[in-house]
Amino acid sequence: MSTTLDPAFQEANAFGIGEPNTAYARYFSGASFLNPLVTDPECVVGVHNVTFEPGCRNNWHVHHATAGGQVLLCTAGSGWYQADGEEAVSLEPGSVVFVPAGVKHWHGAKAGSWFSHIALTVPGENSSTEWLEPVDDERYAAL
Repeated sequence: MSTTLDPAFQEANAFGIGEPNTAYARYFSGASFLNPLVTDPECVVGVHNVTFEPGCRNNWHVHHATAGGQVLLCTAGSGWYQADGEEAVSLEPGSVVFVPAGVKHWHGAKAGSWFSHIALTVPGENSSTEWLEPVDDERYAAL
């Protein structure tokens, strides 16, 4: 995997890659980057552009809350989203995914492409994220 940005991807990624995702790196296979898009402390919705190098994906995880969840707005490159027990869904610029609270899932870049999405955290009561096991390499390679 390469952390050298493809110039075409960099141009298409209107929201910028931000900084290396050191806070959550242990939950990602490969390099990822976070760019907070709303920093006003009064905003209750987390809004971040998340960029994944080719082949990078996050671990399975669950956003726990009463109501709430996560919205993924795909902006550049090509990636995957998969909910537990369902087929993986291809993500391209313009794809939108709503992940309801309580759904085990993962998302990340396809093996040969950089990928960015805006992640919107939908507020809910008693919100937390439970990070689980990595996505199996064989399962990912079969996509």
